[in-house]
Amino acid sequence: MRGPRVMKKLLAAACGAGLAFAATSALAAQSGGVIANSAQESILVAEVGLLMLFGRGLGEAMQRFGQPAVIGQLLAGLILGPSLFGWVWPDAHALIFPKTAEQKDLITGIANVGVLLLLLLTGMETDLKLVRKIGAPALAVTATGVAIPFACGIGLGFALPASLLPDPGERLVAALFLGTALSISSIKIVAMVVREMNFMRRNLGQIIVASAILEDTAGWIIVSLILGVAGAGGATAWGSFVKPVIGAAAFLLFSYTIGRRLVFWLIRKVNDSFESDYAVVTAILIVMCAMALATQAIGVNTVLGAFVAGVLVGESPILSQHIEDQLRGFITAFMMPVFFGLSGLSADLTVLANPTIALLTLGLVVVASVGKFGGAFLGGRLSGLSARESLAIGCGMNARGSTEVIVASIGLTMGVLSQNLYTMIVTMAVVTTLAMPPMLRWALQRLPISREEKARLEKEELDAKGFVSRFERLLVAADAGANGNFALRVAGFIAGQRGLPITVIEVNGRRGRGAQPSTLGETAVEGARRGHRAAHQKQGDATPEKVEVLTRQETAIGRAISKEASKGYDMLLIGVDRMRGADGVFSRSIDSAAASFEGPIALTLAGERPEPQHAGLRILVPVNGTEASRRGAEMAFAMSPPKNSRIVALHVAERRPASGARRRSRGGRRTEKAALDDIAMLAARYGFDEIETSVHTEVSPDEAILSEAERSHCDLIVIGTTRRIGDSLYLGQTVESVLRSWKAAAVLVAS
Repeated sequence: MRGPRVMKKLLAAACGAGLAFAATSALAAQSGGVIANSAQESILVAEVGLLMLFGRGLGEAMQRFGQPAVIGQLLAGLILGPSLFGWVWPDAHALIFPKTAEQKDLITGIANVGVLLLLLLTGMETDLKLVRKIGAPALAVTATGVAIPFACGIGLGFALPASLLPDPGERLVAALFLGTALSISSIKIVAMVVREMNFMRRNLGQIIVASAILEDTAGWIIVSLILGVAGAGGATAWGSFVKPVIGAAAFLLFSYTIGRRLVFWLIRKVNDSFESDYAVVTAILIVMCAMALATQAIGVNTVLGAFVAGVLVGESPILSQHIEDQLRGFITAFMMPVFFGLSGLSADLTVLANPTIALLTLGLVVVASVGKFGGAFLGGRLSGLSARESLAIGCGMNARGSTEVIVASIGLTMGVLSQNLYTMIVTMAVVTTLAMPPMLRWALQRLPISREEKARLEKEELDAKGFVSRFERLLVAADAGANGNFALRVAGFIAGQRGLPITVIEVNGRRGRGAQPSTLGETAVEGARRGHRAAHQKQGDATPEKVEVLTRQETAIGRAISKEASKGYDMLLIGVDRMRGADGVFSRSIDSAAASFEGPIALTLAGERPEPQHAGLRILVPVNGTEASRRGAEMAFAMSPPKNSRIVALHVAERRPASGARRRSRGGRRTEKAALDDIAMLAARYGFDEIETSVHTEVSPDEAILSEAERSHCDLIVIGTTRRIGDSLYLGQTVESVLRSWKAAAVLVAS
């Protein structure tokens, strides 16, 4: 009896506040009316508070042991539920978690909203581009990894005793639901372990994650269809199965075509039109609700609508990390501990004291594990993977985690699962999720890396540290002059390679004689077409999507940029007439524009010579090993087609001192070599097999830049520099001296 007493003391310390809430509420409820409603609200607050407290605490503890936080949140529900708290201290449990229908409806409402939000987040984390990239192996693993455990689940459903089914007459629907529950993997858990092992960019890691994404997607479609059948009358109304199948197909077709563009347009419109940072989050939630209601209307469960909404939102080209983190923070901090805590609260592990149910639960764990592992392993072998690689895939696919619990909770709510069967499935989800991380870690450690894969990873590591490679949206301030056209072609070329959206601020409404209002936008689109072609030649893959160009007419460049800057842009490109005065100082309008934008800016100067054409650029890039000069070099590579361009990387060495020359010159040579080697690697990433390098000594940087540009017959200089502190835009003496003498085009990348 000592164990229950100790447990009672621990629970009393943690639940003191909840008991105070609940006790006060119970006394107040005796008066009825408004006070009774207040009592229900107080109990609800106590329940939510305890679920968040225990869920967050145990989730943190599980993470420190290398397990996912969701397991701790499930355990929090099990501890607070009849499995422990209700068994040790039934009176206190009944006070905080009463079984009245009204109180259950309150907490169930939160849980239902939580399901939709969790599926929205799951969809946002679904990378369909990765799935398209992997292709055949992921499809093979998904096909067998779903079919085999699905068949095992159906067989188990027909073998279960009638006492475990809520309605023995609807055994087929329950069997189908059980098969679906056994066939889904948890993408969150899989991705967590793969990322932790630094396998996210490895070939096998991408296959594992892509397979989990496909299984998740297929599973939610199947779940929604089965629930549609169950809601329409189950096995006695199979004619109604046609409606949800056709409805789901039509919904998916519409969503990934017209609906996709509508969601992109809505997010962009709200982001650009509203002042509040939270307006986009509200728009995303409205999209989720609308799509959930749409699937409900066609006879398919709301889970499909919420999941697809998340996929479309996650693919939006202007969804900034700041907005995404806001939504993820709310769901992770509030909804996850509450929902998964409630899921654990609904399970009663005391039923496992029954030997029959305990044996059936063990059998469920074995069938689920063997079926999933065997199916994924077979899919890996059929797709040409080695036995070791297939073993790792089998281990990775065997985690159910949060996905399984969501499915089981929906089944319990819909009446497809009985309470005991629900407890068995939750137990299976906990066991398989706890077992997967160490198994997958063990399997991945046994896989060596190939030479080709190592070369690809090195390129992707450059991307992760890159400057242009992380752009998601560009802002251009331009007029119809030569500088403006140059800026638009540069921005279009960069955006066209990856389908980035561009916003063009048409300064002073200047369009040139006879030009149409769309002239500037068309210039950017033409640059994007060149970027499309360059990307296709360089990568050999499908051409990126069409670039969206939004044009706005403004009179004051500073005010216009200040208004736009808060909408999430990665770079501002400026190209207007009279950017510099006769004294060489930047004009007040350029000072105002630069001051209004906190991120990096690119000043594009077409020069007095004929404007450089993308068909054959000859670019000089000064480098000195600093991050600023490296950004300038990356900008030069990103804005030029590697097939036709010629790039010279110039390193200007420091002047040799009178004493200690030999020692310092050795260090200088090492610095030069390191800087030029880094630029050569960066050039290779952008498709330049070879670039010219040059080192100048004993001259000032501006003299070296000008002499090398003339010697190499360059028509464009790209300089990466930093902004100097002051009231006006000043980029340093070297830049100022170069611009004073250079008559051709220049791009100044200031950050």
